[in-house]
Amino acid sequence: MSQQTLSPVADKQTKTKKGKKSLPPKLIIKLGKFVWTTIWHLMMSKLAPRNKSGEYIRPNSEFRNSVGTDQGNVYQPATGRYNLIAGLGCPWAHRTLVVRSLKGLEQAISLTIVSPSPIEGGWVFNQEYEGCRTLAELYELAQPGYGGRFTVPVLWDSQTKTIVNNESAEIIVMLNSQFNEFANNPTLDLYPQELKDKIDQWNERTYASVNNGVYRCGFAQTQEAYDQVYHELFTTLDEIDTALSGSRYLCGETVTLADVRLFTTLFRFDTVYYALFKCNRKRIQDYQNLGPYLRDLYQIRGIADTCDLESVKRDYYGNLFPLNPGGIIPSGPDPKFLQEPHNRDKVNSKQ
Repeated sequence: MSQQTLSPVADKQTKTKKGKKSLPPKLIIKLGKFVWTTIWHLMMSKLAPRNKSGEYIRPNSEFRNSVGTDQGNVYQPATGRYNLIAGLGCPWAHRTLVVRSLKGLEQAISLTIVSPSPIEGGWVFNQEYEGCRTLAELYELAQPGYGGRFTVPVLWDSQTKTIVNNESAEIIVMLNSQFNEFANNPTLDLYPQELKDKIDQWNERTYASVNNGVYRCGFAQTQEAYDQVYHELFTTLDEIDTALSGSRYLCGETVTLADVRLFTTLFRFDTVYYALFKCNRKRIQDYQNLGPYLRDLYQIRGIADTCDLESVKRDYYGNLFPLNPGGIIPSGPDPKFLQEPHNRDKVNSKQ
């Protein structure tokens, strides 16, 4: 048989392949890109509200009451009355866990953990709480008809069955000052009067461009919006790194709420924000001062106990579908680097 002769079966397959019509690859790519981009913008609009330029706009927290000894205040300090509801992966909730641990309030203020569920589209209690299975149900219990976002942290009052506050910046101030009679470390003041102005300045500076800046990068929906905040983020990180060359902590020789608020973002940066949120100019580990500063804070007694890097990876990579459609969770990095020497105790703070 000639080498050019095909068997009937092979000849039929060849004709089928030749006769089969398909869309041109370019058109397939265009169609796929259009469909995915449309769906992506729809999902992102639910995940991250944006303005006309495509920049992520974080909604304000809506429960803003305070625990205090002021006469007439419904929420008086007490032990066993309040419960902190937090997600281990959330940096905003993590702030409250750090202050609760540093102040030694574990016995006074209980803790309930929630986990994100992509199926439920929000936070779910690991065990039913107040008759609620989801955080959304708890918000509805606190305020029937509530139409806002169901976020953590939540400071819950078990006496009145309501949410006292869901703004992390305000909760940590309360934990620092309003529960000292029940704290194991009552003399620790993370917001001392003489440093308040400086702490507030740092908080204002780091919130927009770092704490929220990484989210503004990750949730940006236009190139222009991303480029702008990317520049803001790393300009601020560079400035903080320079400031830390002459100061052990942001406000001098003592840890303050400014450090707590920055820490929970830095702790997640190399693992999550660097890759998933496209904040990839430089890792925190690569900074001369920010890297050791992060390790210094992590190694303070009680702080490492609040850190769960596996939960952080699982919550971000496993639940932010629009940013990671495959849901693949990275194996690294090895958190052992956080235990390496920091030598920050040798820095002479400039007063």
